Amino acid sequence: MNSKALTARFALVVSCALMTVAPAQARYLQCVPFAREVSGIEIRGNANTWWGQAAGRYERGHVPVEGAVMAFKATRGMPVGHVAMVSRIVSDREVLLTHANWSRRGGIERDVRAIDVSPAGDWSAVRVWYAGNGDLGTSSYPLAGFIYPEKAPEAQAEAPLAPMTIATTAAAPVAGALPVGN
Repeated sequence: MNSKALTARFALVVSCALMTVAPAQARYLQCVPFAREVSGIEIRGNANTWWGQAAGRYERGHVPVEGAVMAFKATRGMPVGHVAMVSRIVSDREVLLTHANWSRRGGIERDVRAIDVSPAGDWSAVRVWYAGNGDLGTSSYPLAGFIYPEKAPEAQAEAPLAPMTIATTAAAPVAGALPVGN
């Protein structure tokens, strides 16, 4: 085989190899692996399963905390849910989020605004900044709650309580204690 034919064959092999690599490289970043990476919360599977999977493994609640994962429920338009990490608390009804795959397929957004729009102020529904608007999106999204990075305490056998003696005489007030009745 002459060098020209060899070069052409090599080019064909390389282009075929590149074609098989291209689809893998064309994959885009999902919210789940990104949230796992930035929060340290080791849960796998679709975002809408994180809340249930966190039970007994991580502390959960309905108050935003920096570093917690905001777990969105599945909706018709978002059938596998969404997860985002709370990067900062702005107020009792506003946080900043860091997340992936929201405004732009595979894109990462840092410190974007999310506000609690639930009537009771309990973080059961939010609106999130959307790049297409350059502001909050027009949709409200239901939340399951927040998954905190602390592991859930393991069940411990209760130790018997030591006998307690209650003093019946007046004692000096404890510094910083509130008077009874306030």
